[in-house]
Amino acid sequence: MSSWQPVVIGDLGRVITGKTPSSAKPEQFGVNYPFVTPSDIQFGNKYVKTDRFLSEQGIEAHRRIKLPEKAVCVVCIGATIGKVCVTNQTSVSNQQINSIIVDAKKHDPDFVFYIASVLRATLEAYAGGAATPIVNKGAFSKIKLLVPDLITQRKIAAILTAYDDLIEINKRRIVLLEKMAEEIYREWFVRMRFPGHQDTRFIKDVPEGWEKKKFGHFCMLKRGYDLPNALVVQGPYPVLASTSIKTYHNHYKVEPPVITTGRSGSLGDVLISFSRAWPLNTSLYVRNFFGNSPFFIFYTLKKMGLEKFNSGAGVPTLNRNHLNAIPMSVPNKELQKRFGTVIEPIHRQIEVYRSLNNNLTKTRDFLLPRLVSGKLSVDDLDIQFPPGMQVSSSGVDVELEASHA
Repeated sequence: MSSWQPVVIGDLGRVITGKTPSSAKPEQFGVNYPFVTPSDIQFGNKYVKTDRFLSEQGIEAHRRIKLPEKAVCVVCIGATIGKVCVTNQTSVSNQQINSIIVDAKKHDPDFVFYIASVLRATLEAYAGGAATPIVNKGAFSKIKLLVPDLITQRKIAAILTAYDDLIEINKRRIVLLEKMAEEIYREWFVRMRFPGHQDTRFIKDVPEGWEKKKFGHFCMLKRGYDLPNALVVQGPYPVLASTSIKTYHNHYKVEPPVITTGRSGSLGDVLISFSRAWPLNTSLYVRNFFGNSPFFIFYTLKKMGLEKFNSGAGVPTLNRNHLNAIPMSVPNKELQKRFGTVIEPIHRQIEVYRSLNNNLTKTRDFLLPRLVSGKLSVDDLDIQFPPGMQVSSSGVDVELEASHA
């Protein structure tokens, strides 16, 4: 095993605490530079997409806390303490994040990301059990780690980065397929260019033969089921929350296809699952399709802008009574069936990529703590590094193959 040496986080590079621009200076926000907040960072995701950006004025005003590409951002305050990401361009973070601008001559930024991603328990311990956990810049900089030499860091980072890069590629493929399917829906049922539309008679812009009915007779939405975290037993069935799969359980409530949308908290997102699933009580699921195509229902729900039907005061809540009264024009079953025939292969491919990512994530998460702790040695591995890792170390060029292992 290569030599692993004790260091503190402050030895890895420069530590910076972020800051939020004043709301009195809206000109500091824009479209140029990502503004990273804890809500943008997801556990298990290396890369981050932000909701807000800074302008040239904003980045200039915050030049002292500006983060370059490959800075490692660590959430150090609040319930999501321990979330980590890597910047992919010049960015700024808010004050809940301590970031490490890694000294790349001594340490590999990707390795620093991976070792930081297993620090959640350590950060919680440093926070001292406070009601609102917080690890300030000084305490964060003094956290002790064991790290190997630079070449070993790069080997470990290359292995884990190969997984994360493939996961990211699959995510982009999923997005493209989803956009393709949505565009087909719009072409058929919004622009009304469905197969045979040239020979179809339209009455007041509605194709002849389409049924007029209320939403409540188009599909029936039902509240999901309670499942406290303490009762979750790991299994094969997805637990569908308001915006995503929350976890997996050993029991299910609904046969596929399962279509859900947010009932409380987050509104507007619509999910479809082709496996048995457990819709949570924060969601509504389609209890009765009334003979309509699940794919047509899914895309119709996505198009409706369900967040508009909020009936909650403090917490957004979807009002099913308002929804059920909406008048609709529903295409005949034959056209819906043809739409499903076109869309189903796209969704099956999306499911393949999601399954691949699920398996890749499990394998990466299994390897991660073993690699960054040195329990799984990489000394005897001949790693071929990606192009981004072909850099010089201490003034000596390291010749590496420009390809993934």
